[in-house]
Amino acid sequence: MAGDGDDRAGLRRTLGLLGAIGISIALIAPSMAANINPQATAKIVGRAVPLAFALSLAGVLLVAYGFVRLTQRYAHAGSVYGLVGLTLGPRAGVLAGWALLGTYVLFAVVTGTAAGIFATTFLDAIGVWNDPPQWAPFVVAPVLLVVGWIVATLPTKPVTRVLLSAEGITVALILAIALVILVKLISGDTPRGQTFTLDVFVPPAGVSGGDVFKGAIFGFLSFAGFEAAATLAEETNAPRRNIPRAILGTALVAGGYFVVVTAIEVMGFGTGPRGIAALTGSGSLLGDLGSVYIADWIGDLVTLGTAVSAFACALASSVGASRLLFAFGRDGVGPRALGRVSKGSAEPLVALAAVAAAVLTILLGLWAFATDKPLDVFSWSATIGTLILLVAYGLAAIGALRMLFAPGALRRRRWEAVFPLGALVVIGFTYRYNIDFSATGAALWNPIVAGIWIAAGVVLVLGFPGVARRVAAALA
Repeated sequence: MAGDGDDRAGLRRTLGLLGAIGISIALIAPSMAANINPQATAKIVGRAVPLAFALSLAGVLLVAYGFVRLTQRYAHAGSVYGLVGLTLGPRAGVLAGWALLGTYVLFAVVTGTAAGIFATTFLDAIGVWNDPPQWAPFVVAPVLLVVGWIVATLPTKPVTRVLLSAEGITVALILAIALVILVKLISGDTPRGQTFTLDVFVPPAGVSGGDVFKGAIFGFLSFAGFEAAATLAEETNAPRRNIPRAILGTALVAGGYFVVVTAIEVMGFGTGPRGIAALTGSGSLLGDLGSVYIADWIGDLVTLGTAVSAFACALASSVGASRLLFAFGRDGVGPRALGRVSKGSAEPLVALAAVAAAVLTILLGLWAFATDKPLDVFSWSATIGTLILLVAYGLAAIGALRMLFAPGALRRRRWEAVFPLGALVVIGFTYRYNIDFSATGAALWNPIVAGIWIAAGVVLVLGFPGVARRVAAALA
């Protein structure tokens, strides 16, 4: 366990609260998420997209409780790897870290692909690359990912500042557009008679509670990464104060943002079949709404900002994954080289290179052997990564529950067990309605691939007892 003042294996404490918030906000990528994630949810729940996101928010806040309690006590670069390992034991810790590592790598694929999609759309809009082929994002995305890897090798403090600034500018623009749309909806000044209505929180006929849980998977995807600040616990000053604040603050602010913005998006397109069809077919939700409700150039600006947001998220995902690999290497779970840092920048360059190689291999491999549609790669990687992430979240909730019933200062707070128990219930229902072995195609293979990754983690912790011994010694 790292205390508030030590410096482990060359990592330097250079970040404050804003730096820790920066990586969590960047990994959530609220600009990108608001522009693309609601589409998949709308295909399942129709107009009730905000309801599905509100359900996800409730689950995320319950999960956030566990992270807050754990990070108030422990500071570890491996995030759930260290937090779960110190509460449930080294095997559970390695499994949780393995799950989160898979999530962060896949989210780098997701957001790298999204960056390619939005960047290509922007180049087309401004006339630089007219009518690009469907596969164009597969060319743009790797270039952006390589640039992201180069940026990730720089010292962490300026990188997190850039991430926070870039995302903040785009979010401010999106909120301004959303406000204009809301005023026009209330006043009745809309292009196709769209109106303000709270029906967006009521499932339409034919949509069941199970469908809402299915749609919530993309809500969880939108929030995923709120816990990323935990990976910078050994690089943040006063981590047991600043990391919990960053995690909870990010979850709360992002939650309010997503529920409000998705409600305005659905109302802006229209809550009827025609409006939902337009929403699900949009290339950039806020970009298209900005063009229709305000001016064409607003839409182009949002598309550019969304590309930057996706790029920042890919960068943040790579940073988070590299810290997990660094912690694994340092503690003997993987090659020791992964646990080394550069003497100049104090960055884990070997771990960063390994993450970059994995992300590019997955992205280009899927293009070469599975699909020529970038949105397929986005959807598959997002679903698999989120299902894996929920395993890490569940283990963190169990770890928090275990800590509540351990001897010590938290003994009087056992009533708080309702929060991690609630998180486990939401996670359980989300799994229940997102795994259907009678399905075909991606709907069948996504949970199978997620299960294979988790099974590989189980083999790692049970088949190699030396790993558990080394981790136990390192965590002690």
